[in-house]
Amino acid sequence: MPANRLDEVAKQSVLSVQNYATLSARALGTFLNRPRYLADFITQADSIGVGSLPIVLLTGFFTGGVLALQSASTLAQFGAAAITGQLVSFSMIKELGPVLTSLMVSGRNASGMASELGSMRVTEQLDAMRALGTDPVRKLVGPRIVATVVVLFFLTIISDAVGTLGGAAVSIFMLGQDGSQYFHTAYQSLRYADILQGLVKPIFFGFIIATIGCFYGMNTKGGTQGVGRSTTQAVVVSSVLIIASDFVISRFMIGIFGR
Repeated sequence: MPANRLDEVAKQSVLSVQNYATLSARALGTFLNRPRYLADFITQADSIGVGSLPIVLLTGFFTGGVLALQSASTLAQFGAAAITGQLVSFSMIKELGPVLTSLMVSGRNASGMASELGSMRVTEQLDAMRALGTDPVRKLVGPRIVATVVVLFFLTIISDAVGTLGGAAVSIFMLGQDGSQYFHTAYQSLRYADILQGLVKPIFFGFIIATIGCFYGMNTKGGTQGVGRSTTQAVVVSSVLIIASDFVISRFMIGIFGR
């Protein structure tokens, strides 16, 4: 790549990060005063929560089932098949539940936000809102951030529970393990630090999904092709940031709680 081209890409990257930080800060600032557009929050929460529930249930259940199926045979080699429930619940609540749920919600809703706001941008509806005295960040971005964070928190809890039940179904009906022993080890192995770590992650992941989706939507250029490009970029960037931030949060929490 020529040096002048590399320089241009670096400048665009820095500018994008700066614009993203500015949009996020403005959106957070809108929470401090009125109006707060409660009806838009409810609409977004319903769209994100109810719409994402089927894929979250299916993903959580089969992830727990696969975990039990794959780990039971390995644990049996060491005479530890009885702790299959511990491994499934520990993995789902601390790591797989928050991450997989966030990736599913990101694939469905970050793209939806980018597409919706991108269409409003290319048809100049955002400019019309500003002309009428309505702040698009307050009206469109703020409710989406709050709705995504709140809904993702509860979707993660549902995914954790369904994943543990999926592991139980496989352990009991396919592997012939004792059900009471499965649930006993799944419950006894958990600590408050594990649950806290699993509940903190969706808050950060939800913020990433909403802000990235809104950022690419509100900065869409190039007509309908630009909308498609923004949709793809929103999903890719939010997914990468979820994985990267998961590592940072996990390292931070292990540093605090030691596990």
